[in-house]
Amino acid sequence: MNYLLAILLPPLSIVLTGRPIVGILTFFIWVPALIFSGGLTHPMFIILAWLLIFQSREKHS
Repeated sequence: MNYLLAILLPPLSIVLTGRPIVGILTFFIWVPALIFSGGLTHPMFIILAWLLIFQSREKHS
């Protein structure tokens, strides 16, 4: 479920993985990046969210 959320809203997904400060910083970088690049940078944020989700799952296992 969190992987799907990472596709739509990467900063929220990062916050839900237990990294609120990284999620807030990502949000303040993500919004201008979406506006100025027209969405071309969105995949970079999806990959970041997926890596953090994967890392948090391995740490809890």
